[in-house]
Amino acid sequence: MDLSRVIVGPVDTEKSERMKASDRTYTIRVAPNATKIDVRNALRKFYDIEAVSLRVMRTNSKTRAVGRGRVITKKKGFKKMMVTISEKSKPLDIANFKI
Repeated sequence: MDLSRVIVGPVDTEKSERMKASDRTYTIRVAPNATKIDVRNALRKFYDIEAVSLRVMRTNSKTRAVGRGRVITKKKGFKKMMVTISEKSKPLDIANFKI
């Protein structure tokens, strides 16, 4: 997989902001077919970050029934990873993409 397309963006929630400050754990959106190895290599290559642990989560899409058996999708599902970085690494800044 092309490493420049692995990391899609950050996940900004109250919990992810709390984890950044206390545990040095960042939550990022990744491509649906990205693996832990791809994410680890992309972080090392483009952001100079050494990841200690990676945890994978898939969120389901949010649907709603609209009558007579029909369903509409309100929010698409996505894949995210919680990345814990080492103590010697600098903080992760998704905006600073190094080529």
